[in-house]
Amino acid sequence: MKKLFNGKYTLVIVTILLFIVMYGSGAAAYPSFLSLDVFLNLFVDNAFLMVTAVGMTFAILSGGIDLSVGSVIGLTTMVSAHLLEKSHMNPYLVMIVVLTMGATFGTVMGFMIEKFKLHPFIVTLGGQFLARGLCYVVSTDTINITNPVYTSLATWRWYLTDTAFINVNVLIFVAIVIFAIYLAHYTQFGRTVYAIGGNEQSAILMGLPVARTKVLIYTLSGFCAALGGVLFTFYMLSGYALHARMLETDAIAAVVIGGTLLTGGYGYVVGTMFGVLILGTIQTLIMFQGTLSSWWTRIVYGILILVFCLFQRIFEANSKKVRVDTQKRENADTKERDASSDAGGTATSTVSS
Repeated sequence: MKKLFNGKYTLVIVTILLFIVMYGSGAAAYPSFLSLDVFLNLFVDNAFLMVTAVGMTFAILSGGIDLSVGSVIGLTTMVSAHLLEKSHMNPYLVMIVVLTMGATFGTVMGFMIEKFKLHPFIVTLGGQFLARGLCYVVSTDTINITNPVYTSLATWRWYLTDTAFINVNVLIFVAIVIFAIYLAHYTQFGRTVYAIGGNEQSAILMGLPVARTKVLIYTLSGFCAALGGVLFTFYMLSGYALHARMLETDAIAAVVIGGTLLTGGYGYVVGTMFGVLILGTIQTLIMFQGTLSSWWTRIVYGILILVFCLFQRIFEANSKKVRVDTQKRENADTKERDASSDAGGTATSTVSS
């Protein structure tokens, strides 16, 4: 049991194994579940959530959280639809506007969190209400999108077989995941994020750019939420004030199930990706089953979150014990070496005398 919870990649491995078991169970129960169509649809239907969850991963890695992402997605769909259909703005300019809006929204929240030492939960909760309220300022009605650029992007398909395909959303999601992995593990920004989540005071003493990084974390989260909103706009081809309502809970669930510690300092973007795939698999299984209400997805989500929170506690406790034992052994070895050195020095002095 100790070895199981001490490995560096333990929680991610558990997540991947859970996905394999769940998908395998679905394939055993429903033969068509194993088709490439169903598997690729997990990516097609959840690409916007995957992109959003990437930003959430960095927020939680730092020991924070971002509750505004669902509302930012909703606001992105509303602003996009309004600019396209009411103002007839260039569609590519619309994308730039909403992505800038999301990044700016995140930057403001990050600045408040860092400058005024406010808790991320409260600040991003305020951001959640603000963004959702602004959706209704734009319009209280659904705005359908008929812009030819958006409709062509939304309907573009790359067929891998006669029926199985991926779309633009999947390609963007893959690019974002690759970039996020590089950002997390091969840049100073990523190393600082992990350091802040592990121990912020230690990160400051090490001379790391903690203040700037904390602001950039929420800039990144806001950008990912807005990009997720663009993908959601492609997916729905409409703007609606209630789009992506409570989606922040799905993003948090994906990050937690993906093995990222809520206390920060440990986690992987790949784990988050598999967390999203697990959530998508649950939805697909319930759809294949046919008789269960969609609310069963929430019940299963809740059970998985509780189980993974327990795993995290066990993992943290065992990791802490390993660190303490290692430190004790190192201290004992140091004392033994010092004692040997003292004994050698005494013997040399005696011989000289």
